[in-house]
Amino acid sequence: MEMPLASARPSPRAPGGPRTPLLSSPLKPFPLLRFPPRRPTAAARLRLRLRASAAAAEGEAHAPGEEVFGGRRELTGLQPLVEALPPAALTAAELAVAAAAVAAGYGIGLRAGGGSRAAAVAGAAVLGAASVAGAAAVNSVVPEVAAVGLHNYVAGHDDPTSLESAEVEAIANKYGVSTQDAAFKAELCDLYARYVYSVLPPGDEDLKGTEVQAITKFKNALGLDDVDAANMHMEIGRRIYRERLETSDRDADMEQRRAFQKLIYVSNLVFGDASTFLLPWKRLFGVTDSQIDIAMRENAKNLYSSQLKSIGRGLDIGTLIDVRRAQLAYKLSDEIAAEMFREHAKKLVQENISSALDLLKSRTPNSLPQAVDEVNTVLKFDSLLTTLSKHPQADQFVRGLGPVSLAGEHDHDRRADDLKLLYRAYSTEVLSDGIVDDEKLAPLNELRNIFGLGKREAEGILSEVKALIYRRRLAKAFNSELASVPSKAAFLQILCEKLQFDPELASKMHEDIYRQKLQEFVADGELSKDEVEALMAFQVRLCIPQETVDAAHTEICGKLFEKVVKEAIASVDGYDANRREAVKKAAQSLNLKKEAVMAIFSKAVRRLFLSYIQRAKAAGNRIETAKELKKLISFNTVVVSELLADIKGEPSPTAETEASSATSESEGEDEEYEWESLETLRKTRPDKELKEKLTKSSQKEITLKDDLPLRDRAELYETYLMFCITGETTNVSFGTAISTKKDNSEFLMLKQLGDILGLTRKEAQDVHIKFAEKAFVQQAEVILADGKLTEAKADQLAKIQKQVGLPTEYAQKIVKNITTTKLSSAIEASVSRGQIGLQQIRGLKDANFQLDTLIAEPLRESIYKKAVEEIFSSGTGDFDEEEVYVKIPADLIISAEKAKSIVHDIAKIRLENSLVQAIALLRQKKRDDVLSSLNDMLACDAAVPASQPLSWPTPSELDDLYCIYMKSIPKPEKLSRLQYLLGISKEKADQLRDAATEGALPTAAEEEEELAF
Repeated sequence: MEMPLASARPSPRAPGGPRTPLLSSPLKPFPLLRFPPRRPTAAARLRLRLRASAAAAEGEAHAPGEEVFGGRRELTGLQPLVEALPPAALTAAELAVAAAAVAAGYGIGLRAGGGSRAAAVAGAAVLGAASVAGAAAVNSVVPEVAAVGLHNYVAGHDDPTSLESAEVEAIANKYGVSTQDAAFKAELCDLYARYVYSVLPPGDEDLKGTEVQAITKFKNALGLDDVDAANMHMEIGRRIYRERLETSDRDADMEQRRAFQKLIYVSNLVFGDASTFLLPWKRLFGVTDSQIDIAMRENAKNLYSSQLKSIGRGLDIGTLIDVRRAQLAYKLSDEIAAEMFREHAKKLVQENISSALDLLKSRTPNSLPQAVDEVNTVLKFDSLLTTLSKHPQADQFVRGLGPVSLAGEHDHDRRADDLKLLYRAYSTEVLSDGIVDDEKLAPLNELRNIFGLGKREAEGILSEVKALIYRRRLAKAFNSELASVPSKAAFLQILCEKLQFDPELASKMHEDIYRQKLQEFVADGELSKDEVEALMAFQVRLCIPQETVDAAHTEICGKLFEKVVKEAIASVDGYDANRREAVKKAAQSLNLKKEAVMAIFSKAVRRLFLSYIQRAKAAGNRIETAKELKKLISFNTVVVSELLADIKGEPSPTAETEASSATSESEGEDEEYEWESLETLRKTRPDKELKEKLTKSSQKEITLKDDLPLRDRAELYETYLMFCITGETTNVSFGTAISTKKDNSEFLMLKQLGDILGLTRKEAQDVHIKFAEKAFVQQAEVILADGKLTEAKADQLAKIQKQVGLPTEYAQKIVKNITTTKLSSAIEASVSRGQIGLQQIRGLKDANFQLDTLIAEPLRESIYKKAVEEIFSSGTGDFDEEEVYVKIPADLIISAEKAKSIVHDIAKIRLENSLVQAIALLRQKKRDDVLSSLNDMLACDAAVPASQPLSWPTPSELDDLYCIYMKSIPKPEKLSRLQYLLGISKEKADQLRDAATEGALPTAAEEEEELAF
């Protein structure tokens, strides 16, 4: 992950702030800092190598240091002179020159001044000062000469990393300068910056891991302190930052970003904890903490990745410790290091897995053993990882030791099939001896975890492998050990126990083996005696139950037999001798049981029966439906019956024998005796003349009883019954149709249809009865349209009953239902109009009418409500609970709970309404009506006692009601209850009672009348 440097901008300096010479703006390079050119890209480096080789061929040779620090520098001006003199000689020369200059000046001044001593001294002073100035100029050149000497010495060095601090000190001492001299120190910084810049690889290359050590060693050799060295790192950062701003190529920009990341990483490692204040990345370049963390993490990961390559499948402890130390040196977190090691371990495992899969898919002679060896290598490697993770000194080892698992990989689902293939091959090889134990299951479970397979998936593969090995062992012992042992079941049980194979799966495999052999034997359409004996041997040796064998024969041999039957049934030429012989041979040679043969034959026949039924239902009218049903009956008689006889090995069916006739006539004779009047049912039993016309009888064993619901079968039977009665119609000219002559043989075919449909005698009788009832009802409803049954109408209905053959009790029941329905409609209409009340209902009940059928329950409830309202408005004040809650509901067939609910609803409403009505009548001076209303109020209260007195805004009117009721001399309990309902206190009631006794009890209405006069 690259650190985005687009946002990395140098922090602006405060105006007027201090400016360090080596910490100038990123866009303004340090004047003395001369970096070597950046290492070019791969293609450019190739061109440079070619040029270098060409130059070497021409005899040109350069020291390795010159490529980093630049070529040798030449001395100019006084520099060669200073270079030639040692420090002591230079000092003596300076003194001699100064003395000579003083002496010369003194002489010149003495001569020029005419022998004046003052002039001589002045001349000496002038020339002495000049000589001192010259000496100072010479001394100022010394540091520069020392810097040039240092540069040439380091540039001419074969290996800059071998430079020692003593050598630098020797150069400084040679020229008599201090390492802290500005020019000399500037050269030291320049050399250090050039070296650091050259050590850092280009952006497209990764760090090698030796950069930090080399830079630190070179810095110590130069004797630079951390502050000056850190300034050089910042200058390199400015250089890289400027190069990124100057480039317009996206790839070059990305390369500079990576280079800046590597500079941050190496610099932080060089200065360690001091980097936080020595390297102001954020202040100068606007780099965030997260960007610094990314640079540190990504470069550490790259270096650590190269270290992980040294770890192989052998897991050398020394290597693990060295890699751990490298991780700590690279400042890589334990979490990332552990994840990287796990990925490295997965990569090693995947290499073995890929190799094993390639060997398996190559299908060479020794591919399987070689693939197993690769898997064993994986298991050994995983086991070693697990063991080392639990080592006492595991803290010193590389992080991430532990079992490997490929689960969760992005391509795991895509490779799941290959992993399962390899797991299956390894399991097959491991368990090939037929013995499963914990020693073999442990590596299989470990391999399952490595491959990331689910427990069910692995168990399924192992189950398949065990089944394969069990089949191999079974095939090997089938004709040897298994044939000779006395207990076959015990031998098979031992095989299952050794292999830990499920006995149920073994039984299923035995069944599959038997089925496979049976299919091979019946491929020619029959089973020979030897084949039957071979199948018996398989059944005995494999301990296959008889019902399983029967089911296999029914399914496999049944298909062949079914094919023969279908060909015989669907043959265009009819059921001829060849077809008959084929059916007999198939029934006998396929070793099928009679029940299985019948089941197969029945299934094929019923399928054809249903096809006839579907065509009959899809027919356009009743006549076409009857024709399809007639084809079905003929097919059953002509084909199915003969086929059934051949399968059973019985003679062909002819006309019913006398015994069968007698039996059929005796069956159900008692049941049909009472229905002899039904002509349609009587015709289904053929007479002697009709029997002679029929040459064949139909089978009754195969029916559609379980294939069609009773309702559909009864409808089909009824449709053909209608056809038997009405016959077939023929359309003639002018839109008219005539019916053909009906033959009683159709009724015999009707009986055969009933047998095919699986109708019992009772169900067939129900259809005939239903048909007769329908005919009688249609005509009876017309005759009894007015609901009155007269003597003439009764005679007419009797004739119709005789014509349709309906028994008398059924006819009477129909007549009663019709008249009752008509009467019920009339009664309900009268109830709705209010013409029938409780008294009339009781009269109908006394006349034995079924009120629940004559009157609907809502109407009976309305009659009850009306009766209750009459009681509450009678004005008597009486409420008879037995009458209201018991007798009337019993007469109207209403539940007691429903009756109480109705009474309570009416009483609650009428209680308050009665008070309002009594006040209104009081104001109208209708005293008798007032008494009636008060009695009605008491009756409602008796039904639903009030929990509190009634409210009224004018208490005087309530007093008047009480006085009026008291004058009527009521029963004491009623008067007391009225007092409670009107809310009159005991004192007030006593006053009113005393006034009444004295005869001075005027009502409010009387007082108003007197005042009016």
